[in-house]
Amino acid sequence: MSDAWLVVGLGNPGPEYARTRHNVGQMVLDELASRLGGSFKVHKTRAQVLESRLRPGGPRVVLAKPMTYMNTSGGPVAGLAKFYDIPSERVIAVHDEIDIPFAALKLKIGGGEGGHNGLRDMSKALSTKDYYRVRVGVGRPPGRMDAASYVLKPFSSTEGKELPFLLDDAADAVEHLVENGLLEAQQKFHAR
Repeated sequence: MSDAWLVVGLGNPGPEYARTRHNVGQMVLDELASRLGGSFKVHKTRAQVLESRLRPGGPRVVLAKPMTYMNTSGGPVAGLAKFYDIPSERVIAVHDEIDIPFAALKLKIGGGEGGHNGLRDMSKALSTKDYYRVRVGVGRPPGRMDAASYVLKPFSSTEGKELPFLLDDAADAVEHLVENGLLEAQQKFHAR
């Protein structure tokens, strides 16, 4: 069994989705890749992958962005977990969360999917809900806007100014979770 961590940024493929709320998980992985000085390469499991260490001599991570649509993310994630021999308790899903205010973060392990079809597909493919989640707050849709329409829209111009700070915090949260465990990461990032 591998000592690596599989960090998955959920989102949709293609430039039309790249800057939408639903792709914030992939944006966080782009921030992590930038910090590591690496670039993603296409993997046979229908994902873009970057293998690295968080720091010299530090924990090994496999950053992954499924190249499937959000609702079918589970297949590539399960394929990567099997390929790298990474157990579900070392899998971290980074994803958008409408039940958390914009720019807030919450971390947890297991639990429900809260209507998030990407998580639902991951849980089904991994045969467990017991993996970590870094939940990146994108806020609730205004008025009576449908949640699916809302998450497929780009961030507002006001949110866009704060987005780099959110991505930075979320990348910090992933690193802290891998290095120090869930409880310490929750204590540090839930208070923000």
